[in-house]
Formats: sequence, structure tokens, C-alpha cells
Amino acid sequence: MKSLKYVMTALVMLSFGVSNAQIKNAKTETVKIYGNCGMCESTIEKAGNIKKTAIVDWNKDTKMATITYDAKKTNQDEILKRIALAGYDSDKFLAPDDVYAKLPECCLYERVNKPVAKAEPKTETHDHSSHTASTEMQEVNQLTSVFENYFSVKDALVKSDGNTTSTKAKDLLTALVAVQMNKLSNEEHTVWMKVMKDLAFDAEHIAETKDVAHQRDHFMSLSKNMYELIKVSKQETPVYYQHCPMANKGKGANWLSKENAIKNPYYGSQMLTCGSTVETIK
Repeated sequence: MKSLKYVMTALVMLSFGVSNAQIKNAKTETVKIYGNCGMCESTIEKAGNIKKTAIVDWNKDTKMATITYDAKKTNQDEILKRIALAGYDSDKFLAPDDVYAKLPECCLYERVNKPVAKAEPKTETHDHSSHTASTEMQEVNQLTSVFENYFSVKDALVKSDGNTTSTKAKDLLTALVAVQMNKLSNEEHTVWMKVMKDLAFDAEHIAETKDVAHQRDHFMSLSKNMYELIKVSKQETPVYYQHCPMANKGKGANWLSKENAIKNPYYGSQMLTCGSTVETIK
């Protein structure tokens, strides 16, 4: 039996080595991914593997995964995000709660990195309100820079200023990269995992060009995903979700604004007040 076990181990290692050899620009890293059993192993590896681009080998006993990937095509974060969306936490990314809840019972591992809901503050005679407010503001403001830079992009498009729009989009990209996921609320984290890649994609394309028409094309999808994110994030002041029926070749398009007054980013001075507020987010 021992000899058979050694043979099987050797075959697995040989197979992994052959697969690695197929990956160009290979970079190998070891990370911890939480799970329980063989079924977890199958799901984790399937979620992380990409033909000729990435291979994940997860050990259910140590919870450690060896990740080999083409460094020119992907990176560790992108692989771990896919695994998180399949229901498995790592030290960098948490799985959405609804996806985790749907895992088979044997796969419901202990979520050691999941933020614990805070207890309600006790009522005391002395005032700690300033300290409490400061702590809460740090958490609430985790996405503030993202939203503020989005509004700056919008304002530049209202003026049909391609140069400023490009600059503000670069600032937005910087803000997106700076977000610390472990400080997001559970709801924010779930949505962030779904939209972050698309937000970065559109912001990058807006930043790369001075062509206002092209910038506006990407601003449509940027606004759609930003809306999903801002809906689950606490706002100190109302945010207005607005709609222009003429944009997108008559199909209509939306945007977010801090002002209820319509200032159309899709047409600027040509049709500055074309549109209406369809939702107020508080």
C-alpha cells in the first residue's frame, strides 16, 4: 500500500509539473485559502485555474495553496478574487455571504477573517461621542475617495473637458487601488467584489484618452457599477441618480450627482439640463 501511495503522489507531482511547464512567464506563490474537505479542494482549484494561465494546487490539511500563473496575464489578487466569488475566503479577500451560505454543509469552514458585527455602544454618563464618531467615520469613509473622484470625472464631462476628465479618471484609479477591502462593511464587500474589476477597467479607459465621446461611452458603465456600490454605502448627504433619455443613441443612460439640479455629463452645454432625477440615495 505504501508503494502505491508513493506512486500516486509521484503522478500528481508529475502532472502538476507538466501543467506548470505550459505556463509562460510563470510565477509561483503560496497563500492560505480557507476550506474543509476534498469537495472544497475541487471547487477552489476549479475557480482559480485558467488554461495555460493559472494553476491552483490546494492542500485541505494545511489550507495552503500553491498558485502558479502567467505574470503577464494575471496576478495573485485576480485569482483569489475568483476563488472568493466561489465561496472561499483567503487572507486578502472574503467570499460574499450569500455564496458562502450556499456551500454544502461539509464545506462550511470557520470564517476566521470575517468581520464580527459590533455590539451596540453602552449608554454611559460621560461623553465618548467624539471618539465613537471618529471611529465610525473611518469605516464609513473607506469609499469616500472613490465616490468623490467619480463626481470629479462627472463634473469634467459636464464641461466636455477631455483633458481634465482624463486627469480625474487617473485619480479615480488611484482611489480604487487604495481601497482596503477588510475595512468595508459586509454589504460593501459583496458588491465591491462584483464591480471592482469593471470600475477599474472603465476608469483606465477614460484616463487613457482625451476623446470626450469615448470617455462618455465608458462613463455609462462606470456609472452603472458605481450606482451598485453607492447604494450599499452610507452617505452623509443625499446622492441623486439621474437619467438622460437621449444618451446612448436614444437608449438612455444614467449617472450619479451630489446635486439634484440636472447637469448632463453626456451632452454638456449642448443639452445641459436634459434629464431627470430617478432616485435619491440617502
